[in-house]
Amino acid sequence: MTEKIWLKNYPPNIPTTMKYEDIPLQEYLTRAIEKTPKKIAIHFLGKDITYQELYESALKFANYLVKIGIEKGDRIAIMLPNCPQSVISYYGVLYAGGTVVQTNPLYTEREAEYQLKDAGVKAIVTLDILYPRIMKIWKNTDLENMIVTSIKDYLPFPKNLLYPFVQKKEYGFKVAIEHSGPNHLFSEIMKIGNINNLKVDSDYEEDIALLQYTGGTTGFPKGVMLTHKNLVSNVQMCSAWMSECVPGKEVIMGILPFFHVYGMTTVLLLSVMRGDKMVLLPKFNATEALKTIQKQRPTLFPGAPTLYIGLLNHPDIDKYNLSSIKACISGSAPLPVEVQEKFEKVTGGKLVEGYGLSESSPVTHANFIWSNERVRGSIGVPWPDTDAIIFKPDTTEPLSVGEIGEIAVKGPQVMKGYWNRPEDTAMTLRDGWLLTGDLGYMNEDGYFFVVDRKKDIIIAGGYNIYPREVEEILYEHDAVQECVVAGVPDPYRGETVKAYIVLKDGYQVSEEEFNKYCRANLAAYKVPRIYEFRSELPKTTVGKILRRTLVDEEKAKHEQIT
Repeated sequence: MTEKIWLKNYPPNIPTTMKYEDIPLQEYLTRAIEKTPKKIAIHFLGKDITYQELYESALKFANYLVKIGIEKGDRIAIMLPNCPQSVISYYGVLYAGGTVVQTNPLYTEREAEYQLKDAGVKAIVTLDILYPRIMKIWKNTDLENMIVTSIKDYLPFPKNLLYPFVQKKEYGFKVAIEHSGPNHLFSEIMKIGNINNLKVDSDYEEDIALLQYTGGTTGFPKGVMLTHKNLVSNVQMCSAWMSECVPGKEVIMGILPFFHVYGMTTVLLLSVMRGDKMVLLPKFNATEALKTIQKQRPTLFPGAPTLYIGLLNHPDIDKYNLSSIKACISGSAPLPVEVQEKFEKVTGGKLVEGYGLSESSPVTHANFIWSNERVRGSIGVPWPDTDAIIFKPDTTEPLSVGEIGEIAVKGPQVMKGYWNRPEDTAMTLRDGWLLTGDLGYMNEDGYFFVVDRKKDIIIAGGYNIYPREVEEILYEHDAVQECVVAGVPDPYRGETVKAYIVLKDGYQVSEEEFNKYCRANLAAYKVPRIYEFRSELPKTTVGKILRRTLVDEEKAKHEQIT
């Protein structure tokens, strides 16, 4: 066990250790309706849903799953954007004793087929516009039932009447669904009159609540088995970290998609556990987001750097009142210091960086939100009951303060393992430690810093270069909106540093100017040798820049030349 030197930094109102409730996740929704049934649980594009309505809808959904043969432990896919149906389905699956499999609605047929087959999914909840896509892969999966819904089902009048015309204009077709056999309409399920309170025996520590697939940026996605205990403990930690936020009084902005574990934990689960209101948007549009923030007055806004960057670069941001925002924890990608400082200035709230991964439900570290002390570039300190250590790469040999190695974590939020992948599980979980694959170090005060993914280190001329360090410098340049740095093949150095840059509107900067700027701020061997200007960068659906995609492009070019 390592000495937890970071605990000396904890403020008095955040506990260093906690007692975690031995309950299934869905119990939080049951408690919410017992306490505040008439409180608004969800706001969605003008429509409000109370906790009583959410609870009854989830029970209707659960009863229907049982009726069509879903048994305890069966996997049910939810392939939806952020909308009321995604929340109803999530808790409905849990009430029925099933396991949720969050599925990205932007997946191609090939990607969806892989995940559905790998998880052995029995039923799927999806949108009408995705119905044709699922039907094409149906026979190649274990699917037995499909429940279809539409965005219009939860739009207020007259938006619900206008939506079909918008849908036809946007997608170019009207969806025809066969309402028979394995196909079911969500709207019809919600018309069920009598509902039963289902009693499902659950093992808090062993039962899998969620099968969360990794991003697949470094190979095939793997199903992360997260138990009720994993998720309950992480959401309780999250609530404790929000020490100055009053349960039941906050409004949480839900732009991060629920199929990403960070959005799921910090919005879908945290809101219900605390009895707060969640404000949902089905996709990120900067103008719509700014209008919603001004009107709905969210106080908490979990996000990713690209969301904050997208808002900050909106030409009319000064016309919107964003002062309701009290706290934001940024995850999924490194938070540039310049973005942090500018967003805080615009909103008056606090924006801090956190850290985690799917395998840890997901959060393990964060900066203190209301602390006056700012540790520049740090992911913060481990959360309550979470241990962290730096191992020498490819070993379990602890390193000293300041030495760079692989970050490993241990705590009640760490996964049970990978679905049907015992070898991968054994490689990632060592003596209770979760090896993150991220390289970093801890300073003398117990603050942790990520320098990069193990796989992303650039080795140029024998030097180890960490892309994040170079990116931080580039983000400090006034003209840079987004950037990513990667190692590309080089006949002399082995690899060389290349910077991909998206400039802010109205800026023009040459390679020579960037080269001069970087040389003034970086050691010579870290300075990019190549600059490429792009209108956009490849990203995952939650805004994480896909460095690996750019590296693969460069390798393909290099192979063609040689």
